[in-house]
This record gives sequence, structure tokens and C-alpha cells, in this order.
Amino acid sequence: MKMVSKSVLKAKMLEYFREVETAGETLIVTSNGQPVLRVIPYCQDLTVDEAFADVRGKIHYHGDLLEPTTAEWEVG
Repeated sequence: MKMVSKSVLKAKMLEYFREVETAGETLIVTSNGQPVLRVIPYCQDLTVDEAFADVRGKIHYHGDLLEPTTAEWEVG
């Protein structure tokens, strides 16, 4: 996590924004040595299909996914 003062950020803002964008690392902005802002890269929400695209078709489950599993738990 990189830290930069407001004054330095003001002078080189585009440079720091590009670095956050490409490296994906958080930037902490300070004022008088105290952290005041956090700049984080935007993370676009994925659809379920996009999130599991790399494992789709690779996982096989043999059994009924909707079958109750109460036998696994102590019923009291």
C-alpha cells in the first residue's frame, strides 16, 4: 500500500491514478502525516457465469443437490 501527501498527489494525480489502475494497489492519501483518503481500483461486479467460467464443466457432483441433509446433523 502506497502513501502520498495531498500536495504531491495534486501535482502528479494522473500518474498515481494510472498506477492504482494498472497495479491494482490501494493508495493512501495523507494530510499532515495522517491518512485521510483511500483510493482503490474499481472492481466491476461479475455475473455468476463470469465468476465461475473457469470451473464450469469441471466439477461433477453425483447425487441429488436438493436432497435434505439432516442425516448429517444431530437432531435433538
